[in-house]
Amino acid sequence: MTAVSITNSPIPVNEPTTRGGVYFSDKFAFKMKGMINDLSVVPLLTKKMLGPNTEFGELKITTLLESSGKSISLEIFTNLTNSVQTSNSIELSMIIVKLESV
Repeated sequence: MTAVSITNSPIPVNEPTTRGGVYFSDKFAFKMKGMINDLSVVPLLTKKMLGPNTEFGELKITTLLESSGKSISLEIFTNLTNSVQTSNSIELSMIIVKLESV
């Protein structure tokens, strides 16, 4: 994944709520965007996207961070909210659900 950005931004709800009886949404969320250059994942993403699909699944993104000279392995669990495909890449928009260090 490249061109990754993470922001804390408002969600269009007035109070914490369960959206569509499917997932919980607070008033603010950490949103993540990133590009994937491997189009072979497209068929896998359709089952993960929020929206009309109520049986969506979380995406697990594994990364390695450097902090104070130490490497930290991190798993980022997200809900996919949108994807935009071009001829050679896919931009993913996600909401971060949880983080786990491994």
